[in-house]
Amino acid sequence: MNNNYIEDSGLQVGFYARVGNASQLTEGTLWKAALYARLSREDGDKEESDSISNQKDLLNSYVKGKQDIEVVSVYEDDGYTGVNFQRPDFQKMMNEIQVGNINCVIVKDLSRLGRNHIEMGKLLERFFPFMGVRFIAVNEGYDSLTPNQTDGLIIPFKNLVNDAYCADTSRKIRSQFEVKRKNGEYIGPFVAYGYTKDPKDHHRLLIDEDAAQIVQNIFAWKIGGMSLQGIANRLNEKGVPSPLEHKKQNGSKYKTKFQANPRAVWTPVAVGRILKNELYAGVLTQGATTTPNYKVKRRIMRAVQERVRVEQSEYAIISAEDFALVNTLLRKDTRVAPGSNTVYLFSGMLYCGDCGQNLVRKNVPSSKQKNVYHICSTYKKGKGCKSHSISEKALYEAVFHMVTLHIRECAKIGEVLAFIGDMPMQQINAQGIQRQIEAKKAEVAKLGRRQVRLFEDYDDGLMNRDEYTNMKAIFSAQADEAEKALELLMQELDNIIHNRTENSRWIEHFKKYHNLQSLTRSAVVELIERIIVYEGGKIEVVPRYKADFEDALRYIESLSADSLSSERRAM
Repeated sequence: MNNNYIEDSGLQVGFYARVGNASQLTEGTLWKAALYARLSREDGDKEESDSISNQKDLLNSYVKGKQDIEVVSVYEDDGYTGVNFQRPDFQKMMNEIQVGNINCVIVKDLSRLGRNHIEMGKLLERFFPFMGVRFIAVNEGYDSLTPNQTDGLIIPFKNLVNDAYCADTSRKIRSQFEVKRKNGEYIGPFVAYGYTKDPKDHHRLLIDEDAAQIVQNIFAWKIGGMSLQGIANRLNEKGVPSPLEHKKQNGSKYKTKFQANPRAVWTPVAVGRILKNELYAGVLTQGATTTPNYKVKRRIMRAVQERVRVEQSEYAIISAEDFALVNTLLRKDTRVAPGSNTVYLFSGMLYCGDCGQNLVRKNVPSSKQKNVYHICSTYKKGKGCKSHSISEKALYEAVFHMVTLHIRECAKIGEVLAFIGDMPMQQINAQGIQRQIEAKKAEVAKLGRRQVRLFEDYDDGLMNRDEYTNMKAIFSAQADEAEKALELLMQELDNIIHNRTENSRWIEHFKKYHNLQSLTRSAVVELIERIIVYEGGKIEVVPRYKADFEDALRYIESLSADSLSSERRAM
């Protein structure tokens, strides 16, 4: 006969291969019985009474003294759900039934055999009768050899109740997991490389200092221009245990079907997985996969917006800035130099000033040396634009000059902002941006009073309903516009306040390179957003944190303007 399997339930239906013909249920037969017991976490408070040993004691007690039943085997699945039938001992029992070694199955109750209403119906109404199997559920008083008139209604109903119990349990568990995720509690069975579970609270992570140092090195190497393969090679050369080997050394039972060698090594995929994991920047993301329902165990990916993201700064191993920078670099088309583990100095940073496409590197060999130029990729493909050709030497000198100049400017701004930061807060609030905020607040209050007077005029009969509706719409629109403007001003002030001290991260980013002697890949990607090349060798270097830099300049200029105005008033 044809053997078809339901993918998720694991139950064979309609298809019963067996040696010989199916026998009929008749009295006087010596029944070769299998005792079956099952227990899972879903049994909750009934776990003690439903323990495997208690089930087997009950079943042995039931068959004791029954002359027509001979127990030939005992099967037990401890820790397996009743929703599906992918259980080791259950499958063994089914195989024994099909070869004719068993023709009687005895369980404590229907839920021990399974909690899937549809599949239980197929078992009891089709499979067992076809195979001539006698089925006994002790607690329900059900015996398929001697059924009564109500069994046809009660048994399906009890199966439905057992199924509903699983559905309710599944909903509760999913809800509990979602609450834990939103509370920032870790619920995964295994932790990411660089972390370990707190022995006192398995829903909290602790940083594994040794592995965390490797993670920091991986990010630093990527910023320094190394490829994923180059990073993997360096780690393997240094003998650093891969994430899988690290788990094994720490007693984890984690296994993967993708391991090809006896000892797992670092691969570009493993390195890329670390570089893309937000957890290293202190963002715990959970719930990336789920199952359609409690019966179907196939994993499916959830949409990004449906996943739970919680900022857990205590879990941060690298800065959010470095994480963002690295993932920007991963999205760029940066090819590794032939025979090298690192990318070229300006890889992924050069853009055409006309078409906006990347510039590509071109070697022009001469009699004495190899000259390197960068040209527009659109032009090279013959699809228009101009060459925008610039030699790497000229490019290097121009970029180095502009970067060092910008570093000096940032250092001066840092000194000015540090001085301003020591001033009393009321003096800073007296500046232009604060006066704009106060004026806007007054405007909002004025519009509010107008709306109140408008209603009073309408209530006193000084205007009709149409006039009131039209004027109210005008005042409401003005009030909304003023509120939005006020919100933007408040945000601008907040940005300025956070950028006025020498602890501003963007300034520290540039001050780190105040003694820069030559351009390195790290300096290029950390200090520069992009380099735009125009025809004729003109270039524009767009620094990182450009908006912060311009905000700081405007703030300092506003202070200078206010100071000059005060001096003139005093004269």
